[in-house]
Amino acid sequence: MFGTRKLGRTSDQRKAMLRAMTTYLFENGKIETTFTRAKEVQPVAEKMITLGKKGGLSAYRRALSYITKEDVANKLFKEIAPKYADRNGGYTRVTRLGPRRGDAAEMAIIELV
Repeated sequence: MFGTRKLGRTSDQRKAMLRAMTTYLFENGKIETTFTRAKEVQPVAEKMITLGKKGGLSAYRRALSYITKEDVANKLFKEIAPKYADRNGGYTRVTRLGPRRGDAAEMAIIELV
């Protein structure tokens, strides 16, 4: 897929998780997750915003085939992508938070810039 991290899941589970996390990121603007998951979601989200900047029906259908909610895809094309019209990449930011209390996994926030 996009990265080389397996995240301890099979390929179909990993793809479903990335789809859900990307949808949730566009829906809410930011998500808190582990650092490695955030680094895997980042290129997917960047590609979806680039599709939104292209516009057009085929780009909308390609984004809709990945994003799980139609209203979030509509929000991507109507609100999020026009905001980054003059920006050449770098639409997301990953900020480290420190270790999680239970298992000491490195936590991070991924957000739209």
